[in-house]
Amino acid sequence: MSEPPAIRVAPVTPGLRPAVLALRVHPDQYAFVSPIEASLADAELSHGSTPMAILHGDTAVGYYRIEHHASTIAERDYAMPAVGLRSFFIGTDWQGRGFGAQAIAALVGDLAERHPEARLLVLTVNCRNLPALALYRRAGFEDSGALYHGGRSGPQHLMWLRLP
Repeated sequence: MSEPPAIRVAPVTPGLRPAVLALRVHPDQYAFVSPIEASLADAELSHGSTPMAILHGDTAVGYYRIEHHASTIAERDYAMPAVGLRSFFIGTDWQGRGFGAQAIAALVGDLAERHPEARLLVLTVNCRNLPALALYRRAGFEDSGALYHGGRSGPQHLMWLRLP
């Protein structure tokens, strides 16, 4: 019996773009993540953002974007070289399979190659988004203890992960 393909990450290319745009989350999750069309369009226009696909084999199962200037996350500076994680999600058809944890491991490995100078990965997550909070904690993110109040759906925890 062969193992299923591993989760990997790759920049959103023109060839991957339609599959990424087809991804959706459960309707109640839109309080916590922007629609993919808006996030992808914004990332493609920003020179400081890299839109990334989460792939199971060659199938797009999720999306996130890396902010090259972590100061855009929670509108603050950080004491060490940092990048930001924004808009992370696994599509509704793929949720519940452990892909979120695998995707975080893959994206951390990818950051070591694309951003070797980065020592910190920062993100904000809505205080009401309990599944995401649990995922990030399991992946080793630490809660900074600070709340960011600039989100459209209420306060967010500021979390970070120290990178190797």
